[in-house]
Amino acid sequence: MPEFRLLGICGSLRAGSLNAHLLHEARIAFDPADYIRADLRLPLYDGDVEARGLPESVQTLANQIAWADAVVVAGPEYNKAISGVLKNALDWVSRVKTPVWKDKPLAIVSATAGRSGGERAQDSMRACLRPFLPRILPGPEVLIGGAAQAFDASGHLVDPKARSILAALMTALRAEVRRAR
Repeated sequence: MPEFRLLGICGSLRAGSLNAHLLHEARIAFDPADYIRADLRLPLYDGDVEARGLPESVQTLANQIAWADAVVVAGPEYNKAISGVLKNALDWVSRVKTPVWKDKPLAIVSATAGRSGGERAQDSMRACLRPFLPRILPGPEVLIGGAAQAFDASGHLVDPKARSILAALMTALRAEVRRAR
């Protein structure tokens, strides 16, 4: 039985998402762990919908965050910020009565077509997550630029330096989980 429970959150819904590939690589670097990948196909946040009751898909996401010992968020950069999908999920989870993010060890990674690798998206993610009070790791930063060429046909990172930085971040995440216990 694995020692840790890891939740992966991908801010892109596209089937061939490069951030989904990066999330998969993060999971491999973190292993062994029980793993769940969150489904962010949630309704758009709407106070009228919330007034009728929290959607089951939102409660499922909140339960997954609560279940996890650690969370890895992989997100693309859309117009210099996080994706609407990820922002919507954070908005919904903010409405859950129990603070599921508080003190949760969390790592952020990103893969983008551009050269920056999603640096602004990561800054945006940190700003959006900070009010929830998770323990966001400061680094090492995993910023995969030119991501279309960064993965092989099987979805694995091809650059040994990128794999090494990702492994260092996942090692830091494991250490943070141990500190939290």
